[in-house]
Amino acid sequence: MTSEKMWQALATVLCYALLCGAMAWQHRRRQRAAQRRVDALLPATPGAPAWWVTYASQTGQAEELALQTAQALHTAGVPVRLAPLSQLRLADLQQADRLLCIASTYGEGDPPDSAVGFARHVMGQVGARLDHLHVGLLALGDKTYSQFCGFGRALDQWFSDAGAQALFDRIDVDKSDPEALQRWRRHLAHLAGTNDLPDWEAPALQPWRLQARQHLNPGSEGEAVHHLELVPEHAPLPAWQAGDLVQVEVPTAPGAPRDYSIASVPPDGAVHLLVRQARRADGSPGLASHWLLQAAPLGATVMLRVRAHSGFQIGDNASRPLILIGNGTGLAGLRGHLRGRLAAAGHLADAATVPRPPHVAPMWLLFGERHARADAHHRADIDALAAQGWLSRVDWVFSRDQPQRRYVQHALADAADDVRAWVAQGAAIYVCGSLDGMAGAVDDTLQQILGEAPLQQLAQTGRYRRDVY
Repeated sequence: MTSEKMWQALATVLCYALLCGAMAWQHRRRQRAAQRRVDALLPATPGAPAWWVTYASQTGQAEELALQTAQALHTAGVPVRLAPLSQLRLADLQQADRLLCIASTYGEGDPPDSAVGFARHVMGQVGARLDHLHVGLLALGDKTYSQFCGFGRALDQWFSDAGAQALFDRIDVDKSDPEALQRWRRHLAHLAGTNDLPDWEAPALQPWRLQARQHLNPGSEGEAVHHLELVPEHAPLPAWQAGDLVQVEVPTAPGAPRDYSIASVPPDGAVHLLVRQARRADGSPGLASHWLLQAAPLGATVMLRVRAHSGFQIGDNASRPLILIGNGTGLAGLRGHLRGRLAAAGHLADAATVPRPPHVAPMWLLFGERHARADAHHRADIDALAAQGWLSRVDWVFSRDQPQRRYVQHALADAADDVRAWVAQGAAIYVCGSLDGMAGAVDDTLQQILGEAPLQQLAQTGRYRRDVY
């Protein structure tokens, strides 16, 4: 490498390190500020009741709404305690007077990963009584799933069965529906005795330019998958972390942005996405995917915003070994973490030719698709990373290349001893891809390998993270 290239690489690494450091500092500052606000919300008069604001979050939306709720009540002079649902015990609820809960749903009616323990150990207690508790519940969901707001509904029923009294009827939110969120704010204003609550609207969508589109699976038996690259039209490239999402709005579906996992990091110079052509039940193409892959020409303006996904970010796992598991376009979220580790090590541009330094923790990728001949997305890049040791192990699993179907959970089960060894050495597990089939089967297999309680502990400590859809 020439001296000039070395300096360029060093500059890129320093910029990314500063960016990550700034984002981490901002996150810690927000946490400290939130904690200071929570401490300030505790009642000044001994024995005065505080309102609990609690949340069960999968992608971070419920957590953000809970913080905004607590801030609004605090501004109105109401003493508040803010906590994730996972930290509440039955005794806390039995001693509380008022509780506001924001609960998202994972998949077909399941609790978010962080709330599994609460669902099993608190909601599972037979005969629990909460007769003095007054509850307001905001349930977040997506009507494309048959069990819309399933966990929120189950939580609402459990509170009712335990004798808790509803402050108002449960509010179900379909994909950030602004009218439903406005109803929640109106109830808060009424309860707090104020008409002056802050606006909680999401950040505005910004114009980006579609600068590249590559068909990754020509000849596949499945729907087309494309790699997209987008850059801001006017503003500087925003900050984001590996694991974050973008929300894309297409002209044919205004007001209904679609979430996509980001497959790149800021030093790549663009937001990278992996998008598969979706199909509705009647066979017609999905609006967003069809527009992004077919209707929009290169150079088209795409309205989007970056959204933090704290539940799938690297968090405290930056120096840990990583087990990355996924299928289909779920490779996007895993690729984001691959790119993030390469950038943090200073080898984003040359990792295919430079061996992994010994101080950089290893990574193991298990990825599933249909056929090796057409569906091995980004295989050349992945094989190059494996050749240089950045990926210590790669398990390609192609379900239709043999008479009996084989999926990533089967490869995981076959490698059970290695999974246990990696976890014992501190590895974190990241799962990204389809909810239907893959994610549930992988979770079941990990429970069989590691045990249910140890896997729950990994989830609660941030070492087991999922981004599934």
